[in-house]
Amino acid sequence: MRLDQFLKWMGWVGTGGEAKLRIQGGEVRVNGELEQRRGRQLISGDQVQMGVDSCEVSDSSQAGP
Repeated sequence: MRLDQFLKWMGWVGTGGEAKLRIQGGEVRVNGELEQRRGRQLISGDQVQMGVDSCEVSDSSQAGP
């Protein structure tokens, strides 16, 4: 699943446009590193953080959109 899709799937953003703005605005980290590529492919075990929210990518989230 791509990073922007994951943010929508988690309900952290409402639209793809909002996801793009937050990612490019430096609000999202993957595995502790700032990530500004909305198309970043996530794999099981990746840690995604946006603000105070964080989540580990699991196999079930990989089957998302």
